[in-house]
Amino acid sequence: MANQDAVRLDIEDTIATVLLNRPEALNAFNQDVFLGLHQTAQAIKENPEVRVVIMTGAGDRAFSAGLDLKMVASGGGPTGIFSSYRQGYDSLYGLKMIFTMYEELAVPVIAAINGYCLGAAFELTLCCDIRLACDTALFALPEIQLGVIPDLGSTQRLPRIVGPGIAKELILTGRRIDAAEALRVRLVDHVYAKDQLMVEAKKLAEEIAKINPRLIQGAKRTTTLALSTPLDVGLRMETDICISSGSGTGMGEAAQEFVKK
Repeated sequence: MANQDAVRLDIEDTIATVLLNRPEALNAFNQDVFLGLHQTAQAIKENPEVRVVIMTGAGDRAFSAGLDLKMVASGGGPTGIFSSYRQGYDSLYGLKMIFTMYEELAVPVIAAINGYCLGAAFELTLCCDIRLACDTALFALPEIQLGVIPDLGSTQRLPRIVGPGIAKELILTGRRIDAAEALRVRLVDHVYAKDQLMVEAKKLAEEIAKINPRLIQGAKRTTTLALSTPLDVGLRMETDICISSGSGTGMGEAAQEFVKK
């Protein structure tokens, strides 16, 4: 029987919190989690009130330990949620697209990484716009040690974030790194004490949520384009997006207020 609560969505005012909610299994990803992530991303996409998303894990030990190896050992697998797909390429690509849904949300997504962040969970955080971690967080892509090439997007996203050398080192060895090292290589953007992580995540989310959402969403689109678009094309697309987002229309009034202050 499916666990409808494996991923929980809570919306308070304009901030949505996505909670990986299997603390008894270190929030490991099984079919219920993948299905829950898909449904949750769709719900956020369809809710015009949401301005910012925070993603975190239940409990105090893990964001997520990655793919549920007990499920794999028993002969199951997450691709089973795509029963209508051909096996192999299509079902695996379908899983990747669940993660990509978060990358493509119009609103910013903040990952609050509160402990172990391994394998598939690590790959999910790469789809988030900003990554915050607690000081006891641990990161790894252990797939290669299990006979698998990391296959949920990290071979493509990680080099764009940390550069090809560090990305290959993490992918080819499966080595674990702590929060301090993750910050040094720019895998995460800030590190906080565990009891301050969600406080800081909410503070950041509230700061973003106060700004005109059309501008925030346009700014996210333009910045994301920079990762995959040649500069000349990106500059033209930036211009188009800025104009269509209403960027600059209120600048005169804002400048007057600034001068008064």
